[in-house]
Amino acid sequence: MTNEQAAEQKYWKTGISRIEPEHIYIRGYDLEQLIGLPFAATTFLQLRGRLPSPGEARVVDSILTSILDYGLEKAGTAAARFIVSSNPNMQAGLATAILGAGEHSVAPENAARFIQEQYSAFEESGSADMAEFAAGVVADASAKRYRIPGFGHPVFRGEDPRAQKLKRIAVEAGIWEGPAKLYEAIHAEFVKNPKVAHFPINDVGMLAALCVAMEFTPEEATALAVIGTLPGVAAHITEEITSGRLVRQVQRSEAKYDVPELDLQADMAAAGWDVDTTQSGS
Repeated sequence: MTNEQAAEQKYWKTGISRIEPEHIYIRGYDLEQLIGLPFAATTFLQLRGRLPSPGEARVVDSILTSILDYGLEKAGTAAARFIVSSNPNMQAGLATAILGAGEHSVAPENAARFIQEQYSAFEESGSADMAEFAAGVVADASAKRYRIPGFGHPVFRGEDPRAQKLKRIAVEAGIWEGPAKLYEAIHAEFVKNPKVAHFPINDVGMLAALCVAMEFTPEEATALAVIGTLPGVAAHITEEITSGRLVRQVQRSEAKYDVPELDLQADMAAAGWDVDTTQSGS
């Protein structure tokens, strides 16, 4: 067996990092050399496997900052504070908040996958008319009654300022390319419907568009989003722990209990149980 064949039979094979007695290599670079580079740049390197351009690093940095804190309006942050009020542990709170990321909060995975699939279809179609293709996408969504991810916001109408700031930075950085342009074209067609004319591209949709434009996978887009929220969550956890408030609860006055008092013996008898035998333990 050759050395190459032996290597192929190893339990794990990775091209991400290599640990030596005195050195750690990340994607081939000595970690000591990477220390001091911007976190956004090294995050890009770790995920994409290559060094980013200055423009790409700036866009990733902007993405991380754009979702720094969603406040108590997001389930993950509120849940984290509930958890640490009874278990004052930073990692328990962070894990709770991460599990709160999903289709309706923080995670851009669905939007990124939608953009990725539509852009692949656009390229395969051979069409040079992005607006025409976008019209077909919107018509298909309407006919099949599926929601295009990343459009709309409960507060912002017409324009999400966070998303627009991200777009401006992406344009300046030369990242506003094919996938992002197609997503914008789909949105332009989408808002022609008066019922949804006020729906903006929200921050999660814009994040997804930029991640796909930089060739991150949909799953990696969610990873970046989660990473971006962690400093804000950590601040909330620290505030909760240091507040001195223990075991946060939903007060009875804030909850409605739709639980009637039932007659166990009568209901067991109605269900066919021998009540006397059952309750005597026989």
